[in-house]
Amino acid sequence: MTDLAPPAPHPTHPTRFGHPIGLVNLFGVELWERFSFYGMLTILGYYLYYSLEDGGLGLPKATATGIVGAYGGLVYLSTVLGGWMADRVLGMERTVFYGGVVVMCGHIALAILPGLTGVAIGLVLIALGAGALKANASSLLGTLYEQGDPRRDGGFTLFYLGINLGAFAGPLITGLLQTNLGFHYGFGAAAIGMALGLTQYVVFRRNLGEHGRVVPHPLSGNALWRSAAVAAAVVVVIAVGFATGLVTLANLSQVTTGIIVLASVGYFAVMLSSPRVAKVERTRVRAFIPLFIANAVFWSLFQQIFTVLAVYSDERINWTVFGWTAPSSWIGSMEPVWIILLSPVFAVLWTKLGRRAPTTPRKFAYGVIGMGLAFLLFLPLAGGEGRTVPVLAVAAILAAFAVSELLLSPIGLSVTTQLAPNDFRAQMMALYFFSVGLGTALSGVLAGYYSAENEVAYFGIIGVAAVAVGVVVWLIAPRITTLMDGVH
Repeated sequence: MTDLAPPAPHPTHPTRFGHPIGLVNLFGVELWERFSFYGMLTILGYYLYYSLEDGGLGLPKATATGIVGAYGGLVYLSTVLGGWMADRVLGMERTVFYGGVVVMCGHIALAILPGLTGVAIGLVLIALGAGALKANASSLLGTLYEQGDPRRDGGFTLFYLGINLGAFAGPLITGLLQTNLGFHYGFGAAAIGMALGLTQYVVFRRNLGEHGRVVPHPLSGNALWRSAAVAAAVVVVIAVGFATGLVTLANLSQVTTGIIVLASVGYFAVMLSSPRVAKVERTRVRAFIPLFIANAVFWSLFQQIFTVLAVYSDERINWTVFGWTAPSSWIGSMEPVWIILLSPVFAVLWTKLGRRAPTTPRKFAYGVIGMGLAFLLFLPLAGGEGRTVPVLAVAAILAAFAVSELLLSPIGLSVTTQLAPNDFRAQMMALYFFSVGLGTALSGVLAGYYSAENEVAYFGIIGVAAVAVGVVVWLIAPRITTLMDGVH
């Protein structure tokens, strides 16, 4: 391991709360994008499997949860396209804006188009737009900090607070609208939320200065046509897959998982073999591989909030408090409450500790172990029938979700920007989101094995497996740190 470089001095450009002023704008746009994303996602599964009489589409539960998992995976898979658009066509800053426009159009489609037609068009547009926005908003934030700036982890944690403010408010609003007026009103609220985010972004766009405006590797005319041909070929392959029955709604999460695995292997291969990647950068990419795997395991459990735990909330949790029954979809807002409360604590903690904080691999290990332990906490609640699980007990378990998330997720965003090769910054962030997408798609696959009758086996096996993965990461953490070559 090389000697650590001294922290870079704080830049002289304008700041707010000790951080670059551009953080405020990115905080806001991500807040509203997550408001729309999670607001829609928490009611999507119910829309798919509720009966026609209850305003839903009447799909089998396993198919519905699989679609939710596959859709989440596709959102993060599309970050590769968002990274490519930023690197080759628009630059990061403009890709964030246009991604938000596409997201808004997707929510409008869900709100006004009936049946599976609205679902298909809406989810495809949201997946493409969210992929473009997510990869580049995080990468753009990374450009606001110099390498070695001790404020970086704190800045990403505050950014993560914005994500969770949106994730908290979205399900509350859409859940009430879905319960009282219908699903399409909830989807409409998600569209309005994204519109507000775009408005804020445009008004305060100047705060980003010149960050992210340059296109690193612009396409030539011939390359543009080749890219268009590849895109057309992908569309044809997808259409043939559905037309021939190779891809169905029932196996969509499995297919998505396989695609993300293949794409991730290909991406790692490109970066590790590219002559544009320096030797030290290549070593750091290797260090990222075990973090990638650990992150995927973490999210395969966490994202079950929108698959298994959504069903669990609807069938097992007693949501009646003081004589009033809250919507089942509010489970999507419970964990963000803890994030909102704890994010400032972690931001201050990492800033104060600086280089004395646990290394990134250790944080990843603790996050995965914590997530596994959180699943094991469901075991004392297993074995009952009907809506007998106290909502406060689940709220306490979701606090463990939150602590684990704060140990891993914002840190993952931060370290990805530090390990990224100079010529693959946006695409490295897309690769990070591949790991999130892989975990999200797996959450849909795993959901097919859940039932109220096998809760002990389900939560027990998955929880123990996650703890085991976390322990392995903890054991190899010193080796990973060495490969990171000066990145803490």
